[in-house]
Amino acid sequence: MHLLRRGVAEPSHSVQNKLALRGKPQTTIAKHVGKLGHAPMIMRSVSVLAVLGRGLLPADTPFIRADDLGLTRGDGIFETVHVRHGKPWKLDEHLARMARSAARMNLDLPDLRGLAELACEQWPVDQEGALKLVCTRGVDGAEEVTCYATITPVSEKLIALRTAGISVTALSYGYPAAARTEAPWLLGGVKSLSYAINMASQRWAQANGFDDALWVSSDGYALEGPTSTLVWRKGERLLTVPAKLTGILAGTTARYLLDRAAELGLVAGEEMVTPAELVEAEGAWLISGIRGPVPIRKLDGVELRTDSATNLRGLLGF
Repeated sequence: MHLLRRGVAEPSHSVQNKLALRGKPQTTIAKHVGKLGHAPMIMRSVSVLAVLGRGLLPADTPFIRADDLGLTRGDGIFETVHVRHGKPWKLDEHLARMARSAARMNLDLPDLRGLAELACEQWPVDQEGALKLVCTRGVDGAEEVTCYATITPVSEKLIALRTAGISVTALSYGYPAAARTEAPWLLGGVKSLSYAINMASQRWAQANGFDDALWVSSDGYALEGPTSTLVWRKGERLLTVPAKLTGILAGTTARYLLDRAAELGLVAGEEMVTPAELVEAEGAWLISGIRGPVPIRKLDGVELRTDSATNLRGLLGF
C-alpha cells in the first residue's frame, strides 16, 4: 500500500515507522506575546494533528487522498475553535454549528468531541491555539467521510490586532441581502470548506492598503467580514446583523458576547445597517473565535469612533 507524499508515492511501512512519534507534537522555540495576549513569554511553536480512526499523528504525516472531495471541490465543512488554558473554548457551540452545517450539506458527521479533546490534550496550557475541526465528503462514491483536527499557534500579529484595530474596506458581495435565505443552494450560514472567495476578498483588501474587508450586499447593507462577524454599538445597544434574514454565518463568539451584553450595561439586538450608519456608530468590531473582538479604526479611510468604554475583550476573555 502506498500513500501520496508531496505528489510521490510513499510506502506505507515508512509511514508506520513515523507513527512511533505519535502523541509527540513537533516543537520549536520562538519569542511570542504571552497567554491571551498579556506578558511576553517564550512560545513553543507546536503543531498537533489528530485523524478520526487513526488518533494522534506527527503533524507532517500524509493522511488524505489526493482525490478527496474536500480537496478537489471544497466539499466539506469546518470549525475553528480558540484553545485557551489547554481547553477548547465554547466547543459545544462550535460542534452544534458544525452539525447544522453538515445537515445542510447532507454530510454524515461523526461525533468529533473526542477528537477535539484528544488534540487539546497535547497542547501547552500556557499558549493560545487555533483548533480546526474538518470533515470532508471523502472520496467520490465512498460511504465514509474524512475527519481530522489540527492545532496551530495564534500568531503574534493576530494577537496585536486586538488592541491595534484594523482598517477595513467595503466590498460588494454581489447579491441582495436576502438572496441566500431565498436560495438554500447558496449555503448561507454554512461554514463550508469553499473559502476561495473569502480569501480572495482579504487578499484584495490587503493589496489595496487595508487590513480586512467588509462584505456589502448589492442593495447596500453591511453583512459580515470574510472570516468574522460584524458587531457595533448604537447608543446603549450592542448590535449585529440578523443571520436569519441575510444568510450570514451566525458567529458563535458574537452570540456569546450579545448574550452577555447586559454585563456591559447594554441591550443586545439585531439590525440591518449600512456602511454610512457604521461611521456614525459609537464603535464597531469584526469578531471571530480566534482574533476575538477587533475594533474597526477606519472604514474606507473614514475614521470610526473608538469605544474604549465597552470592554468586549474583557468580557470575552481575550
